Order: sequence, then C-alpha cells, then structure tokens
Amino acid sequence: MDRHDFDPEGRRLPIKIDRTSNGEYAPPVLTPAQRRARRLAHEAATEYARALGLSRRAFLVSAAGAASTLAACNQANPDAKGGAFAIPTGAARDQELAAAAVGGDEFIFDVQTHCVEPSGSWATGATGEAWRKTLESVFGQASKCTSGNFDCYSAQMLAKEVFLDSDTDVAVVSALWGRPNPTPIDYAAESREIIAALGGEGARALIHGGVFPNEPGEIEAMDEKAERYGVSAWKLYPQWGSNGRGIFLDRSDEADRFFEKARQLGVRTVAVHKGVPLPGLDYEYSSPRDMGPAARANPDLTFLVYHGGFESGVPEGPYDPADPKGVDRLIKSHQDAGFRPNEGNLYAEMGSLWRHFMSRPDEAAHVMGKLLKFFGEDRIMWGTDSIWYGSPQDQIQAFRTFAISDEFQERYGYPPLTAEAKRKIFGLNGAGVYGIDVAAVRRGGFDRRRAEYRQEANPSFATFGPKSRREFLALWDARAGRPA
Repeated sequence: MDRHDFDPEGRRLPIKIDRTSNGEYAPPVLTPAQRRARRLAHEAATEYARALGLSRRAFLVSAAGAASTLAACNQANPDAKGGAFAIPTGAARDQELAAAAVGGDEFIFDVQTHCVEPSGSWATGATGEAWRKTLESVFGQASKCTSGNFDCYSAQMLAKEVFLDSDTDVAVVSALWGRPNPTPIDYAAESREIIAALGGEGARALIHGGVFPNEPGEIEAMDEKAERYGVSAWKLYPQWGSNGRGIFLDRSDEADRFFEKARQLGVRTVAVHKGVPLPGLDYEYSSPRDMGPAARANPDLTFLVYHGGFESGVPEGPYDPADPKGVDRLIKSHQDAGFRPNEGNLYAEMGSLWRHFMSRPDEAAHVMGKLLKFFGEDRIMWGTDSIWYGSPQDQIQAFRTFAISDEFQERYGYPPLTAEAKRKIFGLNGAGVYGIDVAAVRRGGFDRRRAEYRQEANPSFATFGPKSRREFLALWDARAGRPA
C-alpha cells in the first residue's frame, strides 16, 4: 500500500471537524465557528507546509499539523470564555514545540470502541442487503476503504486506526445492540486476537458481553460469554427490546436477575448506554435517571454510564438541577443518590460526548467542569466511540491540550483540568476498574511496533459514521431491513 494511499493530496485535517455521528443520532449541523475553524485550518496547512518546504499531506501528518488545526479552533472562537487549547505560539512552524504540546506519555485506555463483522448471519437476508446498498450508494465505503463493503468497520481497520494511528494502549471492543447483532460475541473475541497480533505482550483489547435482560434466553447466555469468551464486563442497552419496550435498571425484575447473574459469574462491571436516544425506541429509557438508584442498590457492582448521558442538540451550560437536560440528568441522578466526588461505584464515560463538544469550547468547558465538580477526576472514564469517528488520535490531542478557563473555574466552581486529572481520565481510572497492570502493559514492547509504523505513518484522517441526515436515515432504514 502506498504511503499516501489514504489521503495523498492532504485534503483531510488531523483534527476532524465534521458532522459525523456514531450512527445513533442525527449528525449535527456545524456551527459558524466550527466552519470557520475548518477554513482557517486548511488555510494554515497550505501556508505552513509551504514555509516548511513540505507537502500538505506531510505537514498534516506531523505534530505541527495537529497543533495548527487546534490553534485554528482557538482563532475561530475569539469570544469563548470557558476554555481553549493550550497551543504555544509558533508550534505550527516548530515540530519539536508542536510535539511537546500535542504529544504525551499518558497510559490511554479507551473503554468504548466498536467494530462490525464484515460477514455473517447479521449481514444476510433483507437486512444485510439493505446494509450493503446503503454502504455502497450512500456512504461510498467500497471506494473509501481498502477493500470490501464492510472493511471500514472491521476489526482490522479498528486495529490500525486505534492502535497504530493513535496513542491508545488498551481498548475495549464494546457490544452493539439489536438482533441479529452486528458485533456477535465470537467476532468480538476474534477482534481481540487480531489486535493482539499487532505485537507486544499483555492484554491490548478486552471485550464486552452484550446482554438484553428483557429478551428471552439472554441472561442464560451470560454463562457462555463469561466462561468461553472471557468477557471483561457487560454492556446493556436498556432502550432496546424486540417488543419495542426497554427496562429501567432500578425497578425491573429482569434487571435484578441480570445483576444476580453478574455476581454469580464474577464479572461485576456493567457498561450502560445512556443519554443518546435510539431512534424509534422509547425516549424515557435513554434517561440516566435510574443510574444513581441502581448503583446505590448494587454497591458490589461497578456502573459505567456510556456517553455520560449527553444528547445531541442539547446545549451544555451550568448545572441546572431544576430542569436537567443532557449531562445534567446524569449529574442529578448521581447527586440524588447521595454520591460524593471521587467516591462510589458510578462512573461517567466520555464516548461521543468529548468528540461532540471538543470543537465547541464553552460547552466543552461546561461538560468537563460539571463532571469534574460532581463526579470528580477519579470517576470519569475515557472512551471515544471509535471506529465511527475514525482514529481517536484527534480526540486525544484535543483533550491533552484543553484547559478550562480561570473565569469558568471562579464563576461555576469548576476544578481545573490538570495534567494529573487527565492521566486519571485517560486511563488510570479504567485500569483500576478493569484490573489492568499498567506497568506490565508498558513493558510489553508494543510501543516499538507503533514507533516502527510511524516512521512511515499513513493515517486516514477519515470518519466512517453518517455525516448528514440523509445518510443517518438511510442507515436506520438499513437496520430495519428497508431497501436503500
């Protein structure tokens, strides 16, 4: 494969500012500031590449390319009061200065990544045909990716985008929802082996066991997922049920049976999709209202609230317990259950949340400030929802350099987003929950493999989820088996 096969002319930015969603919510229209940031970043890439005697592609692949794009985001938001990216003046022209700004040595554990089996029972019949037509005619994935219709979402592509093209050390391949399932447990296990084959010792990928407690046979199937496949945690989608009804985790016989089975099997970490409503399913079950009570009632289990309860289209501002929306709903549930910062068995996870807000500096400052204030830096967990957004490296670089302003800290009582807090959020919190020996992972030798790849790195800078309402609706038609 040619070194520049993915983007030979340097048309894509390393910090991806586009409308892509994870496929569970309609892609949001870019704000004027986001459009301005993208324009300024492209202009800067042309200018600085010429000044350094590089092609646009070579410049954008470098640390200076990422630094200049983040600097363009700052420039596009001159009136932002909540936060900004800490990019030193001159970083776009100085590779060492840029590398010091956007680089880091944190242990990074991404607790939410996804891949889709390229073939199998889920992709056959009417539903599979609808998927194929959608990918070819709407997304154009057959030409965008290396080969085949589904390879954009495969475990092989996940391994490249997450482990070679980002600084991620360990990741969880999380389960998806629905029957048949796009990520069956045997393919999740296969993805774990594919990632392990990249080299180095120690666990690089963990897997979730998807469970739908309100579906017949699901709780009984947990035995095989734990004993044969060695799942590290469970993944719930309380919104989903084949009868169109979901469940609440604080007042459901099915949920209680699931909790008891998790105890029996000794897998006591539960990741729960909350916040992002799934189209066509009951909105009420996406609310994280039940997470605080469920965690209180089951202190021997650990609950990870995926997506942090956020909702696309709901602006994030100061915490409002009188009218909670978006992330505030999770915070209110947490507070009403009597949890204090940095204590308890309830965690907020950042998958899609950080990606959605990172190019909206004031909202990003409010989201992170609220989570730091109420959950605490020990109870926030890093996740990116890749591979829908391509490589998570841009999310990592944006989070590394983001700072909450003194003004917002003083006005709203937000703690600073310190380097130590970032280390915990990036990976140390997740390592504690999942029992990962960070030192052993670091001794495994994988860093050498990644360093070799980066001598001639070929990042795609591509995103793979839907980027318009038309693509989003086509995707949901495909999931329902309707022709594209």
